[in-house]
Amino acid sequence: MNEDVSLTDSDGLDNIVLGYHGPTPPISQLPPRGERFWVDRPGQLLHAVSLLKQSNVVAVDAEFTQVRLRTQKDVVSTIPRLALLQLAIDQHCFVVDALRLYDLSPLMEIVGNPSIAILLHGAGGDMRVMAERGLHVAHYYDLEATSRSIFGQHESSLAAMLQRAFAIHLDKSLQRTDWTRRPLSPAMVAYAARDAEVTLALYYWLDQHHHHILQLHKNTGVADTVARWIEPFLYGNASLSAEMAVAEARTRGLIHNRAQVVADCRAALVMVQHPMRRSRLLRLIADLSLVQLTVDILPLLHAATADERSASVRVLGRLGVKSAEEAMRSLLHDPVYEVRKAAQAALRTLNEKEARVQRAMPITSADGTRSWIVEKEQQTQQTTDEDTGWKSRLRSIIDA
Repeated sequence: MNEDVSLTDSDGLDNIVLGYHGPTPPISQLPPRGERFWVDRPGQLLHAVSLLKQSNVVAVDAEFTQVRLRTQKDVVSTIPRLALLQLAIDQHCFVVDALRLYDLSPLMEIVGNPSIAILLHGAGGDMRVMAERGLHVAHYYDLEATSRSIFGQHESSLAAMLQRAFAIHLDKSLQRTDWTRRPLSPAMVAYAARDAEVTLALYYWLDQHHHHILQLHKNTGVADTVARWIEPFLYGNASLSAEMAVAEARTRGLIHNRAQVVADCRAALVMVQHPMRRSRLLRLIADLSLVQLTVDILPLLHAATADERSASVRVLGRLGVKSAEEAMRSLLHDPVYEVRKAAQAALRTLNEKEARVQRAMPITSADGTRSWIVEKEQQTQQTTDEDTGWKSRLRSIIDA
């Protein structure tokens, strides 16, 4: 995509152009299709498990529909209902009828085995519906998140990645099919199997050309070793704001002063390697205005993943780190669109902060004469204003 998106104004920043502008490995050959099996009997499921557990990677895809439910109070809600589960390894793909097979527990020998990597493209939805049937994944890679880290959000779909890696068009004509109807036509079974098969092929392609970034997206269920008060922010389930979380941690004796807040976040930046979790950590640092961590954040402007580059440039913009402007400006030419866009927004934020600091404010005295506050006084006033706000309250809590 080369459509120009005009986002410039008087700040002089460059235009942001859609699309990925970096290098791409040569087109690869899609592996030949293996044998496909329809599984709707307990014995067939056990046979599938016996073959699947011989592989250390298994690609999984789920087909489900949203079922409408009406409660006693006449409230209508929808829940996902697992209809099919497709599992692919080299030369074999099993399409499991999750409606006819009530007991899917034998598959825990596969998805719950820490030594087997489960490959998913867009893990969230599939893992939720699998968990509803008692299938909890122990070790997995989300190939959509991996692709997004390399090429950007708009070019990480399965269809876009297959076009990039293998120059094939992915037919999605049956995407909205009612997968709960039976019997399924041979075309529908083939369609379902194909998504798992190409997910496996995409994994091999990513492992060959982007092994390091793929490994950063490895999920094993092992929690990062960070301060306890930081954990909820890493996994996106924090129920308190950053300010209130620090206040509560201070009350519980987990934090003693502001220096410890800085030290905890600095240690977490070293320990946390997963791109999404590190991005969330950077957002926490910005929310707490920990400008002391600028030197730790600057190297992330050159991180391997787009997630980290975007998050770090946003933080530096919010912290108002004027000394980082040149390094931030270099990201206006990043290969990934989302990083270029984040850099432009951050630079505008940085320039707005600078303008607020340097702008002279006229004051009219009682005799009608006018005077202006010089830059140093303006900065002092801004600091005073901040100290009367939430930052002052936070410091009073953790420095007490």
